Amino acid sequence: MKGLNKCFFIGALGNDPEVRNSAGGSLIVSMSLAINESRKNGDKWEDHTEWVRMVCFGSTAKAAQDYLRKGSKIHVEGRLQTTSWEKDGTRHYKSEIVVQNLTFLDNKNNTGTSQPRETAAQQNAGSRDEDTSGLPF
Repeated sequence: MKGLNKCFFIGALGNDPEVRNSAGGSLIVSMSLAINESRKNGDKWEDHTEWVRMVCFGSTAKAAQDYLRKGSKIHVEGRLQTTSWEKDGTRHYKSEIVVQNLTFLDNKNNTGTSQPRETAAQQNAGSRDEDTSGLPF
């Protein structure tokens, strides 16, 4: 049986997206997402921020490059990926979320509407018409 590698996050960008190109010329965008939550410490609640590194490719990277800035609120769906390398005889590891779907959650977008915007990849995925009339739920 295969496993499931799926992550969902809602948060705000800690910095502007970092844009670079791969050796083959493909666009790559890296981001740090701040996820704020409250945790109970004894009798009181304390604010806590968890930071998550994310990377985007293809049309999702282009959308992130064009529309996201420090403080942008987003919903991300992706998968966890860990890479490793050796430097000066020491093994290093990096875990990050590979973004598969990205939804912008800011109150106002560039068109003046207040509805969330989806990336092109997410819009195309949602455009498939499937017959669900025979499903029991």
